[in-house]
Amino acid sequence: MDRYQAMATFIRVVDTGSFSAAARQLGVGQPAVSKSIAQLEAHLQVSLLVRSTHGLTPTEAGQSFYERARNAVQEADEAELAAKGAGAGLSGRLRVSAATTFARLHIIPRLPRFLAEHPHLGVEIILDDRMIDLVAEGIDISLRIGALADSTAVARKIATGARSVLATPTYLERAGTPRTPADLANHEAIIYSQLQSAWSFMRDGAAVSVSVSGRLRTSAAEGIRAAVLADMGLTIASDWMFAPELENGTVVRVLDAWSLSSIDLWAVFPAGRMITAKARQFADFVENIMKGEPHP
Repeated sequence: MDRYQAMATFIRVVDTGSFSAAARQLGVGQPAVSKSIAQLEAHLQVSLLVRSTHGLTPTEAGQSFYERARNAVQEADEAELAAKGAGAGLSGRLRVSAATTFARLHIIPRLPRFLAEHPHLGVEIILDDRMIDLVAEGIDISLRIGALADSTAVARKIATGARSVLATPTYLERAGTPRTPADLANHEAIIYSQLQSAWSFMRDGAAVSVSVSGRLRTSAAEGIRAAVLADMGLTIASDWMFAPELENGTVVRVLDAWSLSSIDLWAVFPAGRMITAKARQFADFVENIMKGEPHP
């Protein structure tokens, strides 16, 4: 029995709650995972897992072993990376979760440079506008925009960006340009369904909140982009979402005299795990991108 591999497999089973999910993440068959756990239990002469209505959960002995094994495996991984030269020797696979539009516009076009710097590292990007379970999905780092729903998340703020009211010149020629937030009542708003339809502005220390309406609501940023670029209406969005269009004038800002709250970009890491060198390097890479590098 490879004790290190058995420990790593056991950790993955506990994290995912099932043999099948652990097998998928490890890229092996479920019987191999079951056999590894059985060998580990035989070696330790103790039961580590018990089946419950919630799936597989560790026994008292299993929980104690899990915590110590997790630390040991993480420290071993970190030691191996350090011995190889860490930043110059990253290897294996890095699983990244990111909001679809943000990754498409800002991260994926610049990945060739990151991969060239780390020729032994593979990157898998899971595109999803929703927050997903980082532990269950085996995610090393998640890039999220906006407020974090989980206050216990291990997170690092990477950047802060502006938000604006945005529209195409074609739409504004047709519908007119709003001069005050109150004018938005006469406009077709493209509404992001994950946010409230009341838009709040600040000017000279005073807050103004406006309820907007529109015939189109969408749950994904890609839908917001497509609707705005089709001249269907105006929206509030981060400048990141329309960075290329703001540069070439395809989309313009309105109501510049009023300010909107800024928005944060976070690197979120799985709770309860040591942050890997791969994840730290990738967070640094994204932070450098957001410091104002020109668009490709």
